[in-house]
Parts: sequence; structure tokens; C-alpha cells
Amino acid sequence: MFRSVRHMIYDLIEWRSQILSGTLPQDELKELKKKVTAKIDYGNRILDLDLVVRDEDGNILDPEQTSTISLFRAHEIASKQVEERLQEEKSQKQNIDINRQAKFAATPSFALFVNLKNVVCKIGEDAEVLMSLYDPLESKFISENYLVRWSSCGLPKDIDRLHNLRAVFTDLGSKDLKREKISFVCQIVRVGRMELRDNNTRKLTSGLRRPFGVAGTSVC
Repeated sequence: MFRSVRHMIYDLIEWRSQILSGTLPQDELKELKKKVTAKIDYGNRILDLDLVVRDEDGNILDPEQTSTISLFRAHEIASKQVEERLQEEKSQKQNIDINRQAKFAATPSFALFVNLKNVVCKIGEDAEVLMSLYDPLESKFISENYLVRWSSCGLPKDIDRLHNLRAVFTDLGSKDLKREKISFVCQIVRVGRMELRDNNTRKLTSGLRRPFGVAGTSVC
């Protein structure tokens, strides 16, 4: 409400300057005065103030010199004009909201930034850390996996990416916003022998991918 009134006051100040400049032709001056009075009446209406009854030129009618019937008819005309303006403003706002919703539905609305600091988990072998978004109500993943290969010594296999393990999930659109719940899930897959106590000489059991752990947290 404050922003609306402030915007109208700025318009009135600008139009007042144009009127006082004395450079406008008579026809433009007349139209500008009508705009001023219409803006004032509209502002009074949205602020729940009294409606000022005016004549065709925008001048305030004097009740001492105007008949009751004329005042009533002028009041009806003024009320109708203000209501039409309110409906027009409402329609424009609805159109803006519809366009905004259409644009919102057509483009991704937000993204999730993930920065992997460390994997505090005693695995004993190489591992793969997979991070993704999951819908627990539909029991399905709604994004691709962000994969980080972790070595048995507790560091990324690609040592150049140390302290730079970042990902952005950008495939979150209006459909995802309508989901009741979204979870961020981290899966750890051990890559190595069938059993940790197996001898490394048993090559048949090396390089196997085995689920090791999983964790999740609610995103929204």
C-alpha cells in the first residue's frame, strides 16, 4: 500500500510541475487535469477516504449551489469510474501474475549448490561418493548423481580437485517446487574386494562395487 501511494504521489508531483509550467496547450492541460483528479479519486478509494464529487472539468461541486439530484448523479458517475479503474488495475495485476507464473513454469526456478569438504567415514578402500536429490514420497531420484571418487587414504583420487569439490543442481523447476518434500541423499559405494579381510592376491574379488553407506537430509 505504501509503495502504491508513493508511486501515485510521484505522478501527482510531476503532473503538478507540468501544469504550473504554463507551457501546455489548452486541450493537453484539460486532459492532464482529468488525469490528476482521477488519480486523486483512485487514491482516496484505496485508502478508504471520502469520494470527492466533481463536475466534467474535474472541479469540486459546491453542495450549496448544486441540487441534490445533480450531486447524486455526479456521485454515481464518480463511483462507477473509480470502480472501473479498480477492476482495470485488478485485471492488469492478474495478467502480470499469469505471465509471471508462465515464465516461472517455463524456466528453472532455483538451484542447489553443494560443496564437499570431506568424507568422514572409515572405509578402508577406494570408494565412490554419489550425491543426488530424492523425492521420498514418490520413492525416486529426481536428479543426476554428482560423483566423487575417494581414495583409501582419505583424499580425492583427483588430488587437483582437493578443496574444489563443488556441484550445482540446476534441474529444479516449477514441478519440483510443487513436491511436498525433497531430500539430499549421499551414497557411498566401496570399490575393492568382496571382503575387507580378503587377500589382495585374490584378483577375482578386486574392483567390486559394494554399497557401504547412505545418508540423507531434507532440503525442502
